[in-house]
Amino acid sequence: MTDQPLRVVVTGAARGIGFGIVRAFAHRGADVALSDIDGPAAEQAAAQINAEIGAERVRPYTVDIADSKSVSQMMDDFAAGVGPLTTVIANAGVTVYKPFLETDVSTFDRILAVNLRGTYFTAQAGARHMVANGTAGRILLLSSVVGQRAFRNFSLYSLTKAGIAMLAQSLALELGAYGISVNAISPGAILTERTQAEDPRYAENWASVIPKGRVGTVDDVANTALWLAEEAASHITGQNIVVDGGWLTYGHVPLDHPDMPQVDE
Repeated sequence: MTDQPLRVVVTGAARGIGFGIVRAFAHRGADVALSDIDGPAAEQAAAQINAEIGAERVRPYTVDIADSKSVSQMMDDFAAGVGPLTTVIANAGVTVYKPFLETDVSTFDRILAVNLRGTYFTAQAGARHMVANGTAGRILLLSSVVGQRAFRNFSLYSLTKAGIAMLAQSLALELGAYGISVNAISPGAILTERTQAEDPRYAENWASVIPKGRVGTVDDVANTALWLAEEAASHITGQNIVVDGGWLTYGHVPLDHPDMPQVDE
């Protein structure tokens, strides 16, 4: 992977972890497709990163990943402009806090459409490009520690994140023969615009229960994605890499963390 230019697709990347991943790859010299359902936000994010690096390496796309046809079209367009894809990162997802007894069918269907169906067919579209071009590429899927530990009012979201971790194993088995590596990344408590809005004391609260003594940053996740795309990680596949400062070792939740944050994404 280090012997060829990186050509990377990142979904759900106008802000938060996705934005950080795009920014890290662009600074590394990669050409990056930055997709998001919020078109103006995607354009603004791409312009910001391009201004930072002094080059037009980031291309914005308006895509709802629940629409698999749009995902495929975006990849076709990007590949036609920059060359065969080397890395696809399925980051886009919807976060929702709902008590199990109050979850309705429409909410269930939308969360699964975005988080599971969207991730599945983003990976499929990327894999088809890689197979067609004989590229020993990398596919990264964003899972979460809540796919491994129960979290109040998170049953639906956690279900999707657990499924994504299993998907990485399944795809690693099927795509290994083509030289394609597939891994999941499971962030823990990460300080973003959304998590800060959910809890103004988010960083302080979570630092108190994380063994490393600090909340995670977007860069912690982005650096993990960069490493998994490098040649040094070429023999790592089917894994779920946890980026949580050790939180899963005992999984305590801050006492005053809200059970039902007011901001959903």
